[in-house]
Amino acid sequence: MSQEFFEFFCPVKIAAGYKALEHIPFELEVRGASRPLLLSDAGVVAAGLVDTVTGAMGSGGASAGPLFDQVPPDSSMASVRAAVALYRERDCDSIIAIGGGSVMDTAKAVNILATEGGEDLQRFAGANNLTRPLKPFIAIPTTAGTGSEVTAVSIIKDEDSGTKMPFMSQFLLPDVAVIDPRTTLKLPALITAATALDALTHASEAFTCLAKNPLSDAYASAAITRIARSLIPVLDEPADAGGRLELALAAAMAGVAFNNSMVGLVHALGHSVGAIAGVHHGMCMGIFLPHVLRYNLDARREEIGEMLLYLAGPEIYASTPHSGRATAAIACIEALRDQAHQRCGLPRTLAETGKVQREDLPRIAAMSLDDGSMIFNPAEVGYDDALAVLEQAWA
Repeated sequence: MSQEFFEFFCPVKIAAGYKALEHIPFELEVRGASRPLLLSDAGVVAAGLVDTVTGAMGSGGASAGPLFDQVPPDSSMASVRAAVALYRERDCDSIIAIGGGSVMDTAKAVNILATEGGEDLQRFAGANNLTRPLKPFIAIPTTAGTGSEVTAVSIIKDEDSGTKMPFMSQFLLPDVAVIDPRTTLKLPALITAATALDALTHASEAFTCLAKNPLSDAYASAAITRIARSLIPVLDEPADAGGRLELALAAAMAGVAFNNSMVGLVHALGHSVGAIAGVHHGMCMGIFLPHVLRYNLDARREEIGEMLLYLAGPEIYASTPHSGRATAAIACIEALRDQAHQRCGLPRTLAETGKVQREDLPRIAAMSLDDGSMIFNPAEVGYDDALAVLEQAWA
């Protein structure tokens, strides 16, 4: 039965496909912008991706503005302040973010201060503390995983307190997400696999968590299908532009889905492992997803069973008894992860990351209970439950 009430919101324009980057001049012009600040990080610059973007802009008659490329792997208040200073010094009027999740988070925070003025970012922390649209903002993802190009959230680390501050508002959503396979062609195999598992987790949790709805289901199921059929071919043929585009579209679809239906225990555990042991977020997602789906079986057996259709296709779905579809779906995810491990060493267990100590598990379990993602998990989770899932994921 459909919910009596739900909300779905996705105002981000998506320009996708080969040569999508060449549309940036038009998107700036129609928004009255001509002096964009480019935000990126050193790795993206070294890979030549910023040059790819600026070259595409130049072919359309647009000039690239100043470049801030000092975004750290974990977005920080210091990088936000430095980028805002450059924005103001060069009299910029818009922002183009070129990178992964940290770059996107930083750009969203920069846009807050670029629009609102001042230096106090903390006064806008939390939910819905922005009251008006921000400066024109174009997001160009260089990984196919986070979905940050279509989400209304930014997480910024406060170095003084050591805490991560969340910012949530519809006004943080980019005006345009530009998805072009040229920006992910050089992504290393391990990061390709890890970010794809991140997107698969976004879609899977969106499809099974408490705030799911028919519209988020449509985006989530489409994302699962694309990842299941494209990840391994892309790992085998990294220069496959069509496969790269499929994965990037899947990440955006999964981002739209979870931006409307939220995530659950997989993310709660992953956030804690990342904070304590510094494990890549996508790797955490791939490790925990099958174990959490098993934990949620009693609460979401029907939905997990339906995922088999998107993971394995209609023939396998139809030939699998109804009672066995949920466990078959989980087995498909584990098989996908195992194939990725064979090709690029993607960790399948916490032990294989080489960063998590078994004695850390109780601390991780305790921390995960305070994570906001836990609210939307379909099955209640206590300390012993979280610890049990961590033990299962250890080796």
